[in-house]
Amino acid sequence: MAAHYLEFERPIADLEAKIEELSKLSETTGSGTLDAEIEALRARAQEVRRQAYSKLDAWQKTQVARHPDRPHFIDYVGGLIDEFVELRGDRKFADDQALIGGLGRFRGQPVVVMGHEKGRDTVSRVKHNFGYARPEGYRKAIRLMELAERFNLPVISFVDTPAAYPGVGSEERGVAEAIARSTEKSLMLEVPMIAIVTGEGGSGGALGIACGNRVLILEHAIYSVIPPEGANSILWRGARTAEEAAKAMKITAQDLIGMKIVDRIIPEPPGGAHSDKEAMVAAVGEVIADELAKIADMSAEQLKKQRADRFYAIGRSGLQ
Repeated sequence: MAAHYLEFERPIADLEAKIEELSKLSETTGSGTLDAEIEALRARAQEVRRQAYSKLDAWQKTQVARHPDRPHFIDYVGGLIDEFVELRGDRKFADDQALIGGLGRFRGQPVVVMGHEKGRDTVSRVKHNFGYARPEGYRKAIRLMELAERFNLPVISFVDTPAAYPGVGSEERGVAEAIARSTEKSLMLEVPMIAIVTGEGGSGGALGIACGNRVLILEHAIYSVIPPEGANSILWRGARTAEEAAKAMKITAQDLIGMKIVDRIIPEPPGGAHSDKEAMVAAVGEVIADELAKIADMSAEQLKKQRADRFYAIGRSGLQ
């Protein structure tokens, strides 16, 4: 499959195209005379990638957060959760494959895990509705959290959605109410909950499964009340650009940790999470283990109080 390059990655694309061309030529000649030049180009491409990703602006981070090759929920489950058993349906209307969840073991510990899945190709993207969860997805999340409470299991959630699905059917079946109840359940859970924003954390669709004791975010992920395109359309009537909106909204991980909306940034490999999926999944696993250990011994009341204190504190910096 051809690599997907973002606009600011064009210099990297040009270098890697040259590397591929020389590699094919070297295989044809079999002389090895081009090896030194190929290695020099690889080193140059790696340095250009490192420099590019060290100074991304908010809009470029938005593009990286949406990169189709970033690790998805199924990648994190495949790499971190053993004996995963998916639980389907909300017991009211249908099963929503935009929000997947079930039971499994994280490093031997039984857990409930859930998250948004966007899909990778046309067929899977349609199946998962591009990560736009419907009300039955959030009602399934509530069902999973209730199960976690019943059996005293920690909850791990992976957030990656542009928003909840705004279609007519979704509205008819009460998507706002479903998100509100899922958010309430997250806040009132009597077991530990870790939430990780892995790509896009969009609006209430993200918040519905992101109200954990600890909210983590990948280095180049974003978390916002609305996508930049929507902010430009609604606030500025399309008079500006999504790029300007992204910069004004303070949606990057670095902005969010300063405002205490998130608790910890998980570094990504040079070139973003999509450049080394296995390393990214492993790094997320290490951080989850560390954060779970910090809250594992808290009582139900302590967990709820910690969440309440955490979320009440947002936006109150400097207030008396």
